[in-house]
Amino acid sequence: MAETDSSAGTDSAGGADGVWDASHCVGTPYCPPRCPRFVSETDRPLVVRPYDAADRDALAEMYRDYDPAARSMGLPPADEAHIAAWLSNLVERGRNFVAVADEGIVGHAAYVASDDPEPELAVFVHQDSHDRGIGTELCRHALADAADADREALVLHVAPENQRAVHVYRELGFEAVPAPSADTKMRLDLGSPVPPAARPTTDADGG
Repeated sequence: MAETDSSAGTDSAGGADGVWDASHCVGTPYCPPRCPRFVSETDRPLVVRPYDAADRDALAEMYRDYDPAARSMGLPPADEAHIAAWLSNLVERGRNFVAVADEGIVGHAAYVASDDPEPELAVFVHQDSHDRGIGTELCRHALADAADADREALVLHVAPENQRAVHVYRELGFEAVPAPSADTKMRLDLGSPVPPAARPTTDADGG
């Protein structure tokens, strides 16, 4: 797709494997809070960017193909009608991001409601793209965007038996907080520095 860099192999900023290497990028005042270019743990180049209305069909298709065994706490929905209604709610009320590879959209993150001081974060990655760091990168984009929008915190809910996800969220800075339900509620205070969401290169303004 257009979002991936087909010329990375000839780009002077390319890495040894011919994919984008952002380690020397200093950014510009027009960059988003986090660089959209991303190389997965399997050296796969992707772009993580804000959702666009033109993404709707491709995103719905990702969820239609979502493995039922990978669903948690009833999400994402399993049938087409509920997928459509659920996506409409996320798009209308939240801030959404997609991870795009050569074959299309492979991941999605959203925080809802976007104007809530402490919106709720949700992240989903297609089963064929698990264990590559894509979900973590989607989280970092959501965190950076929410901090840039002066949100106070992000919260999320995760099944308590999903300790792998809990570990990832802790690595990002989330902490477990009391909740009336059986699931684990976690919260990240955006009023404090958020190292995982920080741009790992020099500030565009020279700082």
